[in-house]
Amino acid sequence: GRISFYTNRGDLQFYIDRIKPEGIGALQIAFEQLREKLEKEGLFAEEHKRALPRFPRKVGIVTSPSGAVLHDVLNVLSRRWPLAEVLLAPTLVQGEGAASSIVDALGTLNSEITVDVAIIARGGGSLEDLWPFNEEEVARAIFNSRIPIVSAVGHEVDNTIADLVSDMRAPTPSAAAELISPDRQEILNNVSDYIELLVERTSRSLHEKRVGFSLAGDRLDIAAPDSTTPRVRVD
Repeated sequence: GRISFYTNRGDLQFYIDRIKPEGIGALQIAFEQLREKLEKEGLFAEEHKRALPRFPRKVGIVTSPSGAVLHDVLNVLSRRWPLAEVLLAPTLVQGEGAASSIVDALGTLNSEITVDVAIIARGGGSLEDLWPFNEEEVARAIFNSRIPIVSAVGHEVDNTIADLVSDMRAPTPSAAAELISPDRQEILNNVSDYIELLVERTSRSLHEKRVGFSLAGDRLDIAAPDSTTPRVRVD
């Protein structure tokens, strides 16, 4: 409606027909509108969330090839699960053209049939900086991905549409790398425990077989006829 402003004398000075949000306010409204739209379509529903592979053989990363994000992810993967091959799909993560670049990068990963899981990530920033991850085309590309996606966009307090539609959200890129990778040391410890258990059970089984075999031999000795006593035949 119309908002009127008056001077101290009560004379009409000017009026405003409409207030249009700009900057952060406009972006926040756009975010809420898109979030509501996609939520109604079911893009955030738990039933569409895919499970992450337990032992990924190839990991895709959608991020900028420069900066700390890629270094952090690779550092965690090399420490926890160096058996995984890493495929980087470089993309713009900020500014004009970033949304289309992210969609193209996701398409590249999905064309690789051997990729088991992917991380989409960037560091922190303002709402404007993170805006490509709030674009509808990015949300639909994540939803339609055949590869499970872990989102790690911005800091822990940031919340993007990409986070909501991804199969899992991580507070940081390093945390995303930990989510998708098993702990190599933990697996080695488990294997060591299994080997000890196997050796123990095998040793116990062999011991039981030996005892059983010895007892069977004793029973045979008892049941066998005395070959030293001559037989007497009476006609």
